[in-house]
Amino acid sequence: MARRRFFVDEVRRGEAELEGEDAEHLTRVLRAEPGWKYEITDGSRLYLGEIVEARKTWVRFRIVENLEAPEPAVRTVLAISLIKFDRLEWAIEKATELGVETIVLLRADRSEQGLELAAVKRIERWKKIARAAGRQSRRVHLPRIDPPVSIREAAGVPASHRFVLEETPGSPALLGEILSRQDRKPGETVAVAVGPEGGWTDRERSQFAASGWSPVSLGLQILRAETAAAAALAVISQGWTAAAGSLLR
Repeated sequence: MARRRFFVDEVRRGEAELEGEDAEHLTRVLRAEPGWKYEITDGSRLYLGEIVEARKTWVRFRIVENLEAPEPAVRTVLAISLIKFDRLEWAIEKATELGVETIVLLRADRSEQGLELAAVKRIERWKKIARAAGRQSRRVHLPRIDPPVSIREAAGVPASHRFVLEETPGSPALLGEILSRQDRKPGETVAVAVGPEGGWTDRERSQFAASGWSPVSLGLQILRAETAAAAALAVISQGWTAAAGSLLR
């Protein structure tokens, strides 16, 4: 059985501390005691830690050993338009579980007015949601979540391959596009952009096209933005894993 994994702020002099809800989960739910061992990460490296002290909302670990963290087959960037926050929070949670490295929030033409200003105040909350999802999904690194940017700014995100989800007929399937690319390499960065309710405007399509983004589809059904985001990340992850396997043989 895999050990549970927890995020700590830092590892210093061979020790680390865990506070707040995560520490409370350890002490009250798991009833952890000194001597118990768990995997811990500071967001950059993975360790095996042994509990030295455990109180209600504070746990101190001693680092027992450094652990190897596998490199991902693909590094993903999710550029998602601002949508209603309950749905956006669901998207952030699922994107984190699916291994996304960066979440870029977009000010789309058809995003609801007022969401941008409110989003800036919610960044810390969304980071907490990502942290909980990262613990659940046993991640080593947490995704970066930046304040909203314009489509033009987001269109220039550095990535080896960039896809924009389209609901208009005629766009090729995302999985087919992944598998057909002969220049793909393991560990590359792949970005995918997801539009708001109502879809992209022609102006936005032109901006993506000018920056080399490829329009793709997830099928005939029209998906909610948060569903499309999770589906696209899953397709990219599985498609690149399969592609990486064939490339490495």
